[in-house]
Amino acid sequence: MLYIVRHGQTDLNSRKVLQGRSDHPLNAIGEEQAREIGDILSDVRFDRVFSSPLKRALRTAEIIAPYATISTDQRLIEMEYGPYEGLGLDSLPPEVLEFFSDFVNNSAPQGMEPLPEIVSRAGSFLESECRTDGDILISTHAIAMKGILEYLTPGSNGSYWPKYIGNCSVYTSEYRDGGFTVPKELLR
Repeated sequence: MLYIVRHGQTDLNSRKVLQGRSDHPLNAIGEEQAREIGDILSDVRFDRVFSSPLKRALRTAEIIAPYATISTDQRLIEMEYGPYEGLGLDSLPPEVLEFFSDFVNNSAPQGMEPLPEIVSRAGSFLESECRTDGDILISTHAIAMKGILEYLTPGSNGSYWPKYIGNCSVYTSEYRDGGFTVPKELLR
């Protein structure tokens, strides 16, 4: 079973800032969110644990699976926001607002990573690391997680892009009969 989790809260999340690939740690709330997920998943003994190399995702994985050796993978890193990284959601320029208003039909502004590239790297990671039995934890970021969910859901037609994925949200998917099942949100 795959367990895909978004990292816990950071100070930039609480201030509603495009964090992207800047490397900020969890705040106290984020640490607590990760502990709560660790408690919920305490009966699962993960065979493999993967994380984005960014501190917030890595720390989330450490809290959820403190016994595990964690492998970091660049393919799990957050979307590259380029010149828009660090901007507040309340002060985004028109081209970013247009993109965010309809992810499916509007291309990412120049300097931002295109969504198809996120899905491609998510798929590359899943195909090379997760086609196996056992329990696997993946600690990542909101947009990277949406790329994973898009890849795991053929025919989704972009349905995950506008979906809100909160800090420490968890989705599961099984690998069986040579493929992955459609992800389901783990409700807490």
